[in-house]
Amino acid sequence: LLVSVQVHGQGGVKFQNWAKTYGSSPELYFQPTSVEEIREILDMARQRDKRVKVVGGGHSPSDIACTDDFMIQMGKMNRVLKVDKEKQQVTVEGGIFLSDLNVELNKHGLALANLGAVSEVAAAGVIGTGTHNTGIKHGILPTQVVALTLLTASGEILECSESINADVFQAARLHLGCLGVVLTVTFQCVPQFHLHEVAFPSTLTEVLDHLEDHLKRSQYFRFLWFPHSENVSVIYQDPTNKPPSSSANWLWDYAVGYYLLEFLLWISTFVPSLVRWINRFFFWLLFSSRVENIAISYKIFNYECRFKQHVQDWAIPIEKTKEALLELKAALENNPKMVAHYPVEVRFTRGDEIWLSPCFQRDSCYMNIIMYRPYGKNVPRLNYWLTYEGIMKKHGGRPHWAKAHSCTRKDFEKMYPAFPKFCSIREKLDPTGIFLNTYLEKVFY
Repeated sequence: LLVSVQVHGQGGVKFQNWAKTYGSSPELYFQPTSVEEIREILDMARQRDKRVKVVGGGHSPSDIACTDDFMIQMGKMNRVLKVDKEKQQVTVEGGIFLSDLNVELNKHGLALANLGAVSEVAAAGVIGTGTHNTGIKHGILPTQVVALTLLTASGEILECSESINADVFQAARLHLGCLGVVLTVTFQCVPQFHLHEVAFPSTLTEVLDHLEDHLKRSQYFRFLWFPHSENVSVIYQDPTNKPPSSSANWLWDYAVGYYLLEFLLWISTFVPSLVRWINRFFFWLLFSSRVENIAISYKIFNYECRFKQHVQDWAIPIEKTKEALLELKAALENNPKMVAHYPVEVRFTRGDEIWLSPCFQRDSCYMNIIMYRPYGKNVPRLNYWLTYEGIMKKHGGRPHWAKAHSCTRKDFEKMYPAFPKFCSIREKLDPTGIFLNTYLEKVFY
């Protein structure tokens, strides 16, 4: 029985990513509620020779989700389909936000073992861009995926897991939005848990000289380095049975950590040499004493990105951490004109077998650099950006897919042993390139 569904796309929608650093004006914007509707949209796109881009939370700090053709926003396909208590697995529609999933799982006494900093992101997008957090025993978020279903360009639905369509599975766990529309995702969960977070001051020398100890000491260890100084804030997060408590303070966090910082960074756009002073001043103000928090896991993993910002985040082999960071520090010292906002966030992740994972077959260190946009004003960053990319490439780095980078197919062929395998799956599933956009053309052509 063929039922014709009338889908209506909106014209005149302006899409912008969360940081308002990238945007596009899709000809038609759809919010489908069923697989049938998505098939209709794909048919319409084929007839009119248009491309289709699927978008979730729109958080990626790059143009990976942008298109001027058809855009499908998956927000209305956001149900929890099944919770398997015995296997501790949950199956959800691709459009569900992790912020909603976290609350649902909690009701069932379950949790995701690891989460990124932001949860206003869709399940299919989180895995599609290779979102990560930290913890050397934990992989990037897509490693928690045990199965998924994919609607391909031809309208066929593929069930994928380690045992069914295994090749497509290793490609689709980090799919870049170019293999089809991810309809459902099944995550491996763990019993719900609380985390005890301890942040304390240290120095770059201490942390880099004792990296092994820190990694052993805390399950989710990361650190923030304050450029133009030796200052570091070390952050340990570990499971605990202690009752929730917090030493956070609204006045400090908001009034000082946000409003004052934004104002000073804005002034520094006229006097760039102020940035070194700002980085030191804020370390002293907000990070120089020990702070502890205990809460349900997802509340500790998530923290508010209050600022609009430009970021870069590359993964290098973990053994290169010290060398690369010291090179970045030296580059800043040797170029007084080059300024870097705080922090440089350093996180660690276990290697995996996902074809386009930045951690493919190697334990990795992610080094995230940032330039804020105070009151929406862009701060010159090209020098810092290129210096950082140069250091990352030199040490065998691979960029985070969601974030802005200047790599092309030539680079990816060198970085990813499985790149040709991914390309052949992509060409098989989407021979006409209906799911491509400008960002993806740089990757594949």
